[in-house]
Amino acid sequence: MLIIHYSSVLELFLINKGNKPMKSILLLLTLALSLPGLSQIDTTRRMEQSVVVHKDPRIDLLVSKQASINTSSKKMYGRTMRGYRLMVMNTNKRDEAIAAKTKVYTAFPELKAYLVYQAPFFRLKAGNFKTRDEAVRYQRMMNTYFPKGVFIVNDVIEVKPEESPEE
Repeated sequence: MLIIHYSSVLELFLINKGNKPMKSILLLLTLALSLPGLSQIDTTRRMEQSVVVHKDPRIDLLVSKQASINTSSKKMYGRTMRGYRLMVMNTNKRDEAIAAKTKVYTAFPELKAYLVYQAPFFRLKAGNFKTRDEAVRYQRMMNTYFPKGVFIVNDVIEVKPEESPEE
């Protein structure tokens, strides 16, 4: 640590007073402004203290219960991956979209239908297909119910955990 005494600064000031007063003033000003920085408390020293935490044992029970809820909900709702869906309808008439969704559910109960509103259109998509071949098979069957056309689109699909690839 640097310790500077005012007496040594005054000696420097008096010695250089006759020669170069501007340099002496700058030196004195620099030293005067830097002294408060040296007088700060040293906070880098570690204090050897300890903290005692009194924890309720029920917290551990709550944490374990929440963890089990999270794993069971993950199993119920599944995971997502890139795949294919069938675009059944793209219309701006809500009633037509709902009627088409009902038609999909009655004709293909094994498929899940997704009705999404993206202003100003209602988009009805159906199925969760991992491969394009699966989607093509269903597309051929659905074209008989929807003569305007059913199109295969890339989408993020839901996959049941037992079907999903292991990570």
